[in-house]
Amino acid sequence: MKIIKPYGSWKSPVTSDLSVAGTISLADIALDGDDVYWIESRPTEGGRYVIVRLGQDAKAAELTPQGFNARTTVHEYGGGASIVDRGAIYFSNFADQRLYRQAPGESPQPITPSGKMRYADGVVDRSRDRIYCVREDLTAGGRDAVYTLVSLNQLGGHAGVVMASGNT
Repeated sequence: MKIIKPYGSWKSPVTSDLSVAGTISLADIALDGDDVYWIESRPTEGGRYVIVRLGQDAKAAELTPQGFNARTTVHEYGGGASIVDRGAIYFSNFADQRLYRQAPGESPQPITPSGKMRYADGVVDRSRDRIYCVREDLTAGGRDAVYTLVSLNQLGGHAGVVMASGNT
């Protein structure tokens, strides 16, 4: 027997989870020489974000190894989690918010110390071997973060030299 219910009152077999379960979104597209890089979100991997490179061979290669998630929470919503320079990728890892450097064929290495700091929106200054990025400092405790523009050595070693501070 067919039952007619008012519009919108029936339970649909198509849920929002089902509709986005296999959807991969792309972000942070970057060029480095002849290669194209981007970040893919992977709902089937618990929402992990992976850096992918499309090289001259026209094959996409996943660069972010298991256990890493190229995602920042600066300003709570993230964005600007990765940059690339001469084949090396730099990314914020979601679990610890540290900035990592991953040279071609190598494992990611942290270039910032552990602690309550987050990094995003980086740019590379090749002439000085520096990265300039936004750092969100949460070490003072409380709810308010201190936002700074910092300069980092591309190979790491410190939390960054503050270039500007105070604006949110």
